[in-house]
Amino acid sequence: MFTSDDLKLLAAKGISQQQIQHQLEQFREGFPYLKLRSAAAVGNGIIAPSDAECQALVEAWDAYKAEGHHITKFVPASGAASRMFKNIFEFRDGDNEAPVTDFERTFFEHISDFAFYPALDDACQVLYGAGIDELLADGRYKDIVSAMLDDDGLGYGQLPKGLLQFHAYDDCARTPLEEHLVEAALYAVSQSKADVHFTVSAEHRELFQQLVERVLPYYEEKYHIDYKVSFSEQKPSTDTLAATMENEPFRTDDGQLLFRPGGHGALIQNLSDLDSDIVFIKNIDNVVPDRLKPATTLWKQVIAGVLVNAQRQAFDYLRRIDEGNIGQAERQEMCHFLRHDLCTEVPGLAEMSAEEQVNVLRQKLNRPMRVCGVVKNVGEPGGGPFLAFNADGSVSPQILESSQIDAHNPTYMAMFTGGTHFNPVDLVCAIRDYKGQRFDLPKYVDPATGFISYKSKNGKDLKALELPGLWNGAMSDWSTIFVEVPLETFNPVKTVNDLLRPQHQP
Repeated sequence: MFTSDDLKLLAAKGISQQQIQHQLEQFREGFPYLKLRSAAAVGNGIIAPSDAECQALVEAWDAYKAEGHHITKFVPASGAASRMFKNIFEFRDGDNEAPVTDFERTFFEHISDFAFYPALDDACQVLYGAGIDELLADGRYKDIVSAMLDDDGLGYGQLPKGLLQFHAYDDCARTPLEEHLVEAALYAVSQSKADVHFTVSAEHRELFQQLVERVLPYYEEKYHIDYKVSFSEQKPSTDTLAATMENEPFRTDDGQLLFRPGGHGALIQNLSDLDSDIVFIKNIDNVVPDRLKPATTLWKQVIAGVLVNAQRQAFDYLRRIDEGNIGQAERQEMCHFLRHDLCTEVPGLAEMSAEEQVNVLRQKLNRPMRVCGVVKNVGEPGGGPFLAFNADGSVSPQILESSQIDAHNPTYMAMFTGGTHFNPVDLVCAIRDYKGQRFDLPKYVDPATGFISYKSKNGKDLKALELPGLWNGAMSDWSTIFVEVPLETFNPVKTVNDLLRPQHQP
């Protein structure tokens, strides 16, 4: 099946033939749907802390930072901005010379409200000898768009989101990368240091590094801290083979095997490589200007406080288990913590022998831990918080996507469509065990939670294998706590016109 060239390619990527055979089996067999207990809700898997509790949680986080732990802010930032401009690309490549759709009209009517307007105006002056206002008056809409999208202008059609100018300030326009640097200074500083890690694509890494080198001295002086900014890329070994519609290896026109990035679930490897105690995770495009950062800062500290409190308790229990002689009352206390605080139910736990209980408690408590902020559902596409059954029969909190739920099961679909909360990708993670050793995070991935999508290459249909998502199946076997956070902390930018929303304006 594989040629000598195929084997060389596999070796270069660090992928074994066994992995490829397994991926082809997954194409043939598909992935099972998850078995659900219920959608999570406040009082059923989701915590909604009071104002007083929030204050205590912030204090817990402050105390933890004061102990000098290593904190990292982890930002997946490889996503291209091309999808942000999908509607604008369609206008430029279409037959109409003037805006026709509501989206197009909104873009041009409010073009001066975008943070990148001054830079775009300069690009138009260089390219055409005329500014945006003059081009608009002459009906040269497509010239303006080309200056924004093409490489001889701003190049926004090819750049990643993290490098676009999102927010206007009196003295500058900030990119999402810079907004994340500011966020780190507000809630993730330990011993006057802020560690920020971006995952980027190889083709854009140098551009990210250049921006960091240019702006870092300004932010270090502004916040009186030292930054450590690092980058990584998805590992070639996490690429997945594309398959034909007949589940055979897909080959390009020149006979080469086609590999595709395995999706954001591949980043579990990058996360596992971090030498950190606590890691915040948030998407690159979910940022706001400084005037709205207080809410974000508060709730990041709240969920971090929940995490360090729960971790401290789990560590205490694990050390007591190591000491031995755990009595019935102590085991009951630990079982209550597992069920009540970590929302993890193990069938028959109460009826087990003392030794069996201790073994289960050790296994379930000695795992990576995460706290996920969840917001009330307002119809945004994406995953949500559920209580789901695991392979061992236990029930635990999981973030699920629609692709993981059987659309032919009316009970499950009612849970999904009627869910009260949504996953905004607002996580804080503890990735060391109670002995201070880093967890090997890939061991906690549920490989049965990947999914198959349908793509095309040069006009030929193909199947693509997506690895278990970073905050879905890649963290399936973690201890998970859901905390309700305000909707105002969730402000993603999916299209360029989202930047016109009040949350992204000065």
